[in-house]
Amino acid sequence: MGIRTRSPRAAPATSATRLVGVDATRGIAVLGMMAVHALYVAGSDGDPAWWYSIVSGRSAATFAVLAGVGIAFTTRREQVSRERWRPVTASLVARALAVGLLGLALGYTDSGIAAVILPFYAVLFLFAIPLVFLSTRSLLVTGGVVVVVVPVLSHLFRDALPDPRYDNPSFGYLADEPLGLLSELAVTGIYPAVPWIAYLCAGLVIGRLRLSSVRVDAWLLAGGAALAAAASALSALLLGPLGGLDRLVAVGGSGVVESVLEFGAPGATPTTSWWWLAVDARHSSTPLDLLHTIGTATALLGGMLLLTNAPKVGALARRLVSPLAAIGALTLTVYSAHIAFLNSPLDRFGALTGYLVQVAVAIAFAMAWRRFVGRGPLEWAVTWLAGRASAVASKDWVRPRRSFP
Repeated sequence: MGIRTRSPRAAPATSATRLVGVDATRGIAVLGMMAVHALYVAGSDGDPAWWYSIVSGRSAATFAVLAGVGIAFTTRREQVSRERWRPVTASLVARALAVGLLGLALGYTDSGIAAVILPFYAVLFLFAIPLVFLSTRSLLVTGGVVVVVVPVLSHLFRDALPDPRYDNPSFGYLADEPLGLLSELAVTGIYPAVPWIAYLCAGLVIGRLRLSSVRVDAWLLAGGAALAAAASALSALLLGPLGGLDRLVAVGGSGVVESVLEFGAPGATPTTSWWWLAVDARHSSTPLDLLHTIGTATALLGGMLLLTNAPKVGALARRLVSPLAAIGALTLTVYSAHIAFLNSPLDRFGALTGYLVQVAVAIAFAMAWRRFVGRGPLEWAVTWLAGRASAVASKDWVRPRRSFP
């Protein structure tokens, strides 16, 4: 397609060479997730709000795809060699541990207000360990296999797994039901990590591309949009002319089917019919949902990169999106503060007012912090821990042999 990956000698991204488009895309994803938590998802007629139909499911998927992009940046945008397995593995484990502990600490919060994604995100970091050692072609194949095979296996065996609580994972949940928590984080929860490996593969592939190239950015925009449209069109064909919708209504009832199609599923669809795998409903983790959201995430990223890298308007665009980029650079800090605020006595605002207040505060804080301090506080802590783990793992722990006269 005319897209070439970076040379193996390419240098890793640094704070001086950050791609504003990536940060801005991450900022859009975070603001979208905040909107899902803070605003009313339905109108007075009971139908999904227009904004909910746009951002729900797609924001979380974009968040996950960008996790893969970020991991690609930390691994020098190339396939990790076997010689580097120890520091790279230690770094990813440390990141998973830090993010997971933070997510569990936020587990006290009400999942009815906001579902905390961080524990699921931590599991994704662990799943990324074997992926970073794959070639780009192998990543594409792996992602394709996950998209097709994992939803089928989940449909077959999910009923044999413990029922998910749908509460925010917490230290108490971990102590009471460790296997149940693992099952929920991996397969049965609202952000199931196993099918989301497809997002990681997509992000790693994208992250290895030369994203500063306008040509690559245009391909990402066009290819992502085409993939998203094709997935939705195929779902419409299967459910409409090929009779899938009628089969689902027959086994599940019109109310259940309508709820899933309009408001999404809690991480997976019912297992009452194979036709459920034909839907592309948000958070359904079906093949077509995964393909559609990979497409929308890729298109959004390509669009923001194209806008901010364009020769004539790039400088102006980078200034215009700087508030989004600031939030995107402090994603973990902003997201965690948002979760804590929603579950605190401070949230006494109406839905729209409260959301706008959070957005305004997040932009002001992020821009000021980035200007005068640099890396966000939680981002700094995670990066420091990952760096220390990598440094320790790089040392030669083989004891020298004792010499005898």
